Amino acid sequence: MPDMWNDLLACLELKPAASTDTIAYEAVNQTLPYHRIFGGQILGQLVVAARLAVPEKSVKSLHTVFTREGRSDTPIRYEANIQHEGRSFATATLLAYQADQVIATAVASLHTPEDGPRRQSLPAVGEPPGAEHEVVFPLLPWEARSSDDLDSTAAGPPTYTMWMRTPPVAPELGAPLTAYATDLTLIGTALRPEDGISHTGNGTRFLSAVTSHTLWFHQPVRSDAWQVLRQHSPILAQGRAFGRGDVLTEDGELVASYAQEAMFRLRP
Repeated sequence: MPDMWNDLLACLELKPAASTDTIAYEAVNQTLPYHRIFGGQILGQLVVAARLAVPEKSVKSLHTVFTREGRSDTPIRYEANIQHEGRSFATATLLAYQADQVIATAVASLHTPEDGPRRQSLPAVGEPPGAEHEVVFPLLPWEARSSDDLDSTAAGPPTYTMWMRTPPVAPELGAPLTAYATDLTLIGTALRPEDGISHTGNGTRFLSAVTSHTLWFHQPVRSDAWQVLRQHSPILAQGRAFGRGDVLTEDGELVASYAQEAMFRLRP
């Protein structure tokens, strides 16, 4: 099993792929102990692909629909079509293929940063939890802390706050690494009010899979300084879990927001 941090970084190194009529890139998958691709990997790679396709601008939003399960033993081919590129904004559609099957489709909006009025209306983030509040997620190869226990099967509020920071990394990887992390804990947040189950019961107590995920980048993102992921789930209904969250800096600046819908089915 390779070092998971460097394995993830290798996944974010997209290579140009031969194509006659589209912009295309190829990417490898994380080495994981099961066959299914983690959706956060695809989100991070889509951010990289959008930036490569429109290098003069930064990704401001990404809406992704996961159409089918991806397999970790098959490389992914990303195809980008630039729908519009002006002086300030650009739009690109992206398709993620394994063989001839689309496993995800996305629309990316990109923007040239501008000066303008600034305002923010959010509660302060406070101080990071101490080292005794370290949490470990198998898919998160960096430091994370939380005062909440997402593994607990006792009923609690549909909220979750996690502090995290990666090892030192190039600034351009801040956005894709943050995108990767936003896919990790929203289903678990939605399940906190359900007595007797937690996110650890996927595959045994219930079945779940992310169906769509949207990201907005409000300001430049650095992943190797403390980030606060503050999220909540307002509804679980119709066999779907929904959650949303904000990413803030240690100083409380809002840098990104995200929302996710997932299939959720209790097992008999």
